[in-house]
Amino acid sequence: MLQAGRGTVKASANFNASADAEVLHKAMKGLGTDEDAILQLLTARSNAQRQEIKNTYKTLFGKDLIDDLKGELGGKFETVIVALMTPPLAYDVMSLRNAIKGAGTDEKVLVQILASRTPQQVKEIVAAYKQEYDKDLEEDVCGDTSGHFKRLLVILLQSANVVFLFSQTLFKAGEQKYGTDEQSFVTILGNRSAEHLRKVFDAYMKLSGYEMEESIKRETSGGLRDLLLAVVKCARSVPAYFAETLYYSMKGAGTDDDTLIRVMVTRSEVDMLDIRSEFRKLFACSLHSMIKGDTNGDYRKALLLLCGGDDA
Repeated sequence: MLQAGRGTVKASANFNASADAEVLHKAMKGLGTDEDAILQLLTARSNAQRQEIKNTYKTLFGKDLIDDLKGELGGKFETVIVALMTPPLAYDVMSLRNAIKGAGTDEKVLVQILASRTPQQVKEIVAAYKQEYDKDLEEDVCGDTSGHFKRLLVILLQSANVVFLFSQTLFKAGEQKYGTDEQSFVTILGNRSAEHLRKVFDAYMKLSGYEMEESIKRETSGGLRDLLLAVVKCARSVPAYFAETLYYSMKGAGTDDDTLIRVMVTRSEVDMLDIRSEFRKLFACSLHSMIKGDTNGDYRKALLLLCGGDDA
């Protein structure tokens, strides 16, 4: 379920799909495109309302709104707008598909989506993936990954929600003996309800003197390490996990635009206000100022509207 009112993008109160479709059509008609009109309108509507606009546009003008937008816009700005026009479930499914197919797997995408969605959302993703591509997401993931990383992804895909092993096992697995029994890490963290996991982390801390994250960093590596850390961080706080993800997508040389766009769009109606406040707590700047310093043009304007304000 969406938490009420923690997003920066909300449904428009006096919504008129026909009027909106007209505005968009006019913005793209004739010479030059009014990017600003498109941007202001779409970021001031919920995703459900955007779907209505899309249907009405088709009825009124006999054209596909997304095709028209793609024809008029370009670059990263186009990517943001098309993402905003895609229903959230379809967007997750498409992101996962793109991450798996093609040369090499984009593990980052698998990690970010599967670790942060609720078991119910994961069920819906699996079903929608099957419907869209006539393929089994679990099989596709298995075909493209290996080892403990694969096992944990599969556990997450089965939306398991039972934790049956405790921190003692984890402690034996991690800090007490030489060489890590990664198996225990995987089994415990994969069968998760956030509330239960937080208790496990506290018990682990008391037993071992280490935070779970520290142990994972010390004891594992690669994709497995990233996925375990994501599961732990999401159990502690999904908004804090995404605040960190956003920070690292912009920090350093070059911007990871794919991640930046995906997180800003997918969380804009869910918990962007919480992400912003976590971001401000964790880092020496606001999310708004970091986006501003890291992007430009209409792309920047779009992301700042999704960010919805500065917490300087």
